[in-house]
Amino acid sequence: MREVLTTIGRLLLAHWPALVAWFLAGALARYLAIELAGFVGAYTAIGGFLLLPLAALSRLIGFVAMFLVLRDGMRRLGAIAPLPVDGASRRRAFRDALLSAILPFFAVYAAWGFLRQDVQAYTARALEVQTDRLWVGAAAGVEIDTSGTVDKLGFEPWTLAVIAVAFAGRWAWKRWSARLPKWLSLGAVYLEAVWVFLSLYVISEAIGQITGWVDSRQAMVWLADLRGWLADAAAPIAWVWSAVEWLLGELGGIILLPLAWLAIAGVIYGQAVEPQQVRIRAAALDRVRGRYGSLPARLRRRLSDIGAGMGARFRPIWRAIVLMWRGGPILIGGYVLLYTVLILGERMLGIAITRLVGPHDLASFWMVADTLVFLAVPLIIEPVRTVLVASAYDATVGALIGAPVVPSGHVHDESQEARQLVADSDVDTEGPGQIVGDEEGRGHDIAPGEVGRA
Repeated sequence: MREVLTTIGRLLLAHWPALVAWFLAGALARYLAIELAGFVGAYTAIGGFLLLPLAALSRLIGFVAMFLVLRDGMRRLGAIAPLPVDGASRRRAFRDALLSAILPFFAVYAAWGFLRQDVQAYTARALEVQTDRLWVGAAAGVEIDTSGTVDKLGFEPWTLAVIAVAFAGRWAWKRWSARLPKWLSLGAVYLEAVWVFLSLYVISEAIGQITGWVDSRQAMVWLADLRGWLADAAAPIAWVWSAVEWLLGELGGIILLPLAWLAIAGVIYGQAVEPQQVRIRAAALDRVRGRYGSLPARLRRRLSDIGAGMGARFRPIWRAIVLMWRGGPILIGGYVLLYTVLILGERMLGIAITRLVGPHDLASFWMVADTLVFLAVPLIIEPVRTVLVASAYDATVGALIGAPVVPSGHVHDESQEARQLVADSDVDTEGPGQIVGDEEGRGHDIAPGEVGRA
């Protein structure tokens, strides 16, 4: 744990300005994306929701850049995965990291309510623009048609059609990327963001409807009555009940959120290392594998193509989870503890800022300056969070391969020793055809020395 703290301090001192700059760029791009989506949404809901994924994608681009900025200071990771040396390799590495991180980042983004916040901000902006249109139309004596604007997503035909078209376009780019211009990779990133964003939002809406239906059932009323009866008849049991509810509510922020961030870092950095594969053995699975092997070769190839396309999105997440598992409970537990301290510091910093600013009028001050005032909290916390996650990942890699940490002037010696350790341990140094996102790079002329493992 002392090594993790040392790495945190070293990375912060070396990269703090760049981390702040990338965070501000991502936050500003998110704001502009929501403003643009809201303006378009006031005229057409389909156009607004096609632009809204750019908000989450902007935040992701900022975080991916922040993580990659730290690569040159992560000595254990750098020992087995040197940084790409030329611009083309760096751009390719950034693209692959971005494509791999969209699914897990958007999942965390939705699970912690940020996606819903984007939708609410979009709706507010779209309604504001629509209201202005109505006032202008009323003043000019013209009736404004607002049908099909500022709509709500759901299981509608056009929503499912957009998801299907975006997914098909992303699959087509992956299959024929070698024959397409390089600039179309931007379109691939956008299509991946669209289908993942819309799918997650539709799923979250469905879960919300199911939860609302369950909460309205008579059984939930009986459960509430039972809790009230326990509070009156047996107060200690009611205290335990409340404690369990609190613990379950805080479990996500205390344990799941730091592990989710470490998984995202593992996906971004996971092009460099791959834990030894875990093979699940069971009689039922063996029978399935046997029957699959008996299928015609052409059918197996088609099924493999489909499975590889879907599995490529989840394989980096699985690798990150395996890497955390093999890092050991002490290291991961210490990281979770540090992350919890960071969360506490974030809340205390927010309170301190309000005390420092002091009481002011709500309408004339807080409704105008609240965003700028509270921007100081993420400006301090987000770079520290990124450095903490990157340092924990570097320590996890080091614990897994036993790579020594030496001064940067002896990186070559460390690299040779670490690679020898990798050959005998659980982490494989991946070649050009094995990197995460290799389906993106098939067909490109990538020399072994140019592989972007960032």
